[in-house]
Amino acid sequence: MCNPGLMAAAVGIQGGLQFAAQRQAYQMQKQAQAQAAAAERQRFQQEQTSMRMRQAQEQEAEARKLEQLSLEQQARESRGIVAMGEAGVTQQAVQQDLIAQYGRVRSAMARQQELRSIGVGLGLEEAGFRHQQELVRIRKPLQKPSAALALVETGVKAAQAYRSMQ
Repeated sequence: MCNPGLMAAAVGIQGGLQFAAQRQAYQMQKQAQAQAAAAERQRFQQEQTSMRMRQAQEQEAEARKLEQLSLEQQARESRGIVAMGEAGVTQQAVQQDLIAQYGRVRSAMARQQELRSIGVGLGLEEAGFRHQQELVRIRKPLQKPSAALALVETGVKAAQAYRSMQ
């Protein structure tokens, strides 16, 4: 027959090894969470940067369109003034119509740019919510192994082993 004291000691050693393995698993999970959170923060920052760069590019393109539109309007007005001068007629109504058309187009373009800006803001807000939800998912609480609980469990198992061997 086996010695009950040796069997209880073996159970104690096994309990200690099990606690060490639990502790190591806890540390690895904690480290994996930290790495996943860092990766999520980096992904979110890149998403924000991408959205802001796209917005800046669109604003630049709109500014160029408005500048081109302004130059075209100035050219039309100049041609109209020259034509009116050559004809000897003042066509103020035609000139005012051209100016009104330019104003409507410019106003519509400005409103479109404003709506795009609102859209980007909403997109950034939505990305922020997704980021927070992902961080909550990543940082779910881990159960830290308790040395006291492991010691009690090991003691109980050792006592049971000792009793069963007697």
